[in-house]
Amino acid sequence: MNESNTNTAILLIHCPDRPGIVAAVTSFLSEHEGNVLYLDQHVDRGAGVFFMRLEWELEKFTIPIEALEQHLDPLVRQFKMTWRLYLSDMRPRMAIFVSKIPHCLDDILARYQSGEWKVDIPLVISNHETQKDTVRKFGPNFYCFPKHKENKAEQEQQELKLLKEYSINFIVLARYMQILSNDFVSHYRNRIINIHHSFLPAFPGSKPYHSAYDRGVKIIGATSHYVTEDLDEGPIIDQDVARVSHRDSVSDMVRIGRDLEKIVLARAIYAHLSRKVMVYQNKTIVFS
Repeated sequence: MNESNTNTAILLIHCPDRPGIVAAVTSFLSEHEGNVLYLDQHVDRGAGVFFMRLEWELEKFTIPIEALEQHLDPLVRQFKMTWRLYLSDMRPRMAIFVSKIPHCLDDILARYQSGEWKVDIPLVISNHETQKDTVRKFGPNFYCFPKHKENKAEQEQQELKLLKEYSINFIVLARYMQILSNDFVSHYRNRIINIHHSFLPAFPGSKPYHSAYDRGVKIIGATSHYVTEDLDEGPIIDQDVARVSHRDSVSDMVRIGRDLEKIVLARAIYAHLSRKVMVYQNKTIVFS
């Protein structure tokens, strides 16, 4: 993410792979006084698809940003590009969903309060009142929507209405112990970030660390991914692992696992905020 006060534009591109794409795009920017700050690319040789992230300064850029689409259109048609444009001075608006377990929520709110991330968090939604006081200490509004089988659809509609009122750009599930409906997910496709222990699907259920302990695992971990209609099978953004041994108790594994969950989720959020994640066919390209 651009750390200076200079406003920049970030362009994410994917298209069929062929020679000349980088040269054409960088020449276009150079011709219009766009100073390139960052360029990273990747080619999926199996699929024959080219991916690129490009960031440039807007201070001397001669094309008004609102006219960029028109000027870029010849390149888009020539290379059959799919593209998205983001501006670094736009602060995304994030909503947090949480249940009772606080470690991921606490970590996110601490990073938010310290100014580590360029993001606004206007609200936190939960299905329990447990984290109400904690959330309010950090500033966001807190809303509770208790859920059971009979009221889930109605409660989700109320949540979606609230998210719209707050102009939320993306959602983070900070150990939110509810399965989102397909309808809910469809409103925020590739914009809902989840975290879970990497034991899934080998150790599902409410006590995965107990199951892992009983099996004598040697590695535990955490995975952060975008939420899709297929439970816990969305595009993976970040993962990490830690080694454990027979000397580690269940409580040791819980502590180690929760530390990993906080770190992995934070890295995934930062990558999303930095516009360094591209999703293509249920996989991600995460630029450095």
